[in-house]
Amino acid sequence: MSDGTFSRVAFIGIGNMGWPMAARLVGAGFHVAVYDVAPGHAGKFAAEVGGEAAASVAEAAKDADAVITILPTSKHVAEVVAQVRPVLAKGALIVDMTSGVPTVTKGLAVSLEADGMMMIDAPVSGGVARAKTGELAIMTGGSPAAVKRAMPLLRAMGTTITEVGAIGAGQAMKALNNLVSAGGFLIGVEALLIGQRFGLDAEKMVDVLNASTGTNNSTQKKFKQFVLSREFNSNFGLDLLAKDLGIALEVAHDGGVAVPFSSLCRELWSAAATSLGKGHDHTEMAKFSETLAGLTLEANSAS
Repeated sequence: MSDGTFSRVAFIGIGNMGWPMAARLVGAGFHVAVYDVAPGHAGKFAAEVGGEAAASVAEAAKDADAVITILPTSKHVAEVVAQVRPVLAKGALIVDMTSGVPTVTKGLAVSLEADGMMMIDAPVSGGVARAKTGELAIMTGGSPAAVKRAMPLLRAMGTTITEVGAIGAGQAMKALNNLVSAGGFLIGVEALLIGQRFGLDAEKMVDVLNASTGTNNSTQKKFKQFVLSREFNSNFGLDLLAKDLGIALEVAHDGGVAVPFSSLCRELWSAAATSLGKGHDHTEMAKFSETLAGLTLEANSAS
């Protein structure tokens, strides 16, 4: 049960990730008021999970001790902050779990601090499956006092919570994590394409990679499950990953760091997002690589 630190929590954004995360808070005993732009979504959550459905952002945040946001972009977070600011009491805490832009988040935090409110960024990694079990990896940015205050909420949603620095640091770390993940996926798919053309079996290649030094998250959890199966249903959007890579490159450029490989990686993912269009799973990046190679990956592909 909740330790009583927060009498009311507003949760803004109950999409693929937000829904199970908010459900974990309800299960932990927090009084959670949810809002989502999708009509009827909040009501469905309240009926199926519990908590309170709010008709607007301001209604969800009224009298809340904490507001949690997990939204597509920092622009959406800024819009929410503008709506909740008038109804939040001094001392309220905003926990932004969006994969956002660190510089935007820093500006919001400074503005909120001037009004006596605290803000941390706490983006997550682990996907929908780990959101459901409360085993997300959470990386936080913010003052030690604000992060400590948020811990009861964070522990209900994640098992690995790492304080990585000042406000915005969590979002920088999340973008860099996704950069590494995206690079591993891309090089892995290209290796499978090369091997299949040579005559190697794609599934056996994945097995060898996972038993060898080429192993990574994609070889372990994506290639057989979503690519070779042709399911492409990991529930994380291609456009969102491309956005995160853009954030990683912004962080690099702001720091004056030359990143030629990362730049090429971002270019390829952005090209895939443009080519395939909106609404595609990030594992469909493999289709873009297949098009470039003139080859389709197949399970049991050995000739």
